[in-house]
Amino acid sequence: FFFFPPLVWLAAALVCLALCVRVNPVPICAFGQTGCRTPSLAELFERLIQQSSRMNGISTDLHSEFERYFLPNKNFLGNRRCHTYGITTPDDKENAQRLGREQLTKVILRLLEAWSDPLSQLYWSMSLDQNQNFNHDTSNKALEITDMVQELRGGVAKMAEKMKQEGVLSNAVIYVSPESLVPSSPSPFYRREKLKSMDHHDLLYCFRRDSNKVQNYLQVLRCTTLPELNC
Repeated sequence: FFFFPPLVWLAAALVCLALCVRVNPVPICAFGQTGCRTPSLAELFERLIQQSSRMNGISTDLHSEFERYFLPNKNFLGNRRCHTYGITTPDDKENAQRLGREQLTKVILRLLEAWSDPLSQLYWSMSLDQNQNFNHDTSNKALEITDMVQELRGGVAKMAEKMKQEGVLSNAVIYVSPESLVPSSPSPFYRREKLKSMDHHDLLYCFRRDSNKVQNYLQVLRCTTLPELNC
């Protein structure tokens, strides 16, 4: 047998440790691409809730900026015309929990699907508006939340597929056509050729409300699906 001095063993151990530290774990990909490990359901929920929280924050900022610029006296009175009023949504945490996982997932998807067209119209209208001091930055934010809605909708659909695979969701959860969610009016106000400032306000108010609902419903859905989280 060969005898190596202690310093040689120590040097070899340090080299091995350095090499081991440099080995990166397999990356987590959202939707199981090649070379990535599939995220757990808890990880998917965490990502979606973080994304919905950011979307809700941007929508709140947009609405607040609009009111500071156009309604400084806070004396605006009127009925908000939310095109999603036809979607039945639970009004608090307890009712959301009673709704069940399938129905709550459907509500989340329906709310997200109902906003694709209106947000695109809002961005287009804001980018053409003459109030450049206000709309230069806000139109970019409107485009950002438009993209975020699309990404979040896709993420929720993937999460629903994962829930089905794990047996915690039935196969009844499917996409719903956005056209079926619009009230019976043949031409909703947001589809007009040119939107007015108050149309912008209505859309921002309604989206802030609905994005807050989506965030809260995702949190409730996570807790009811993963009770081991004790949330």
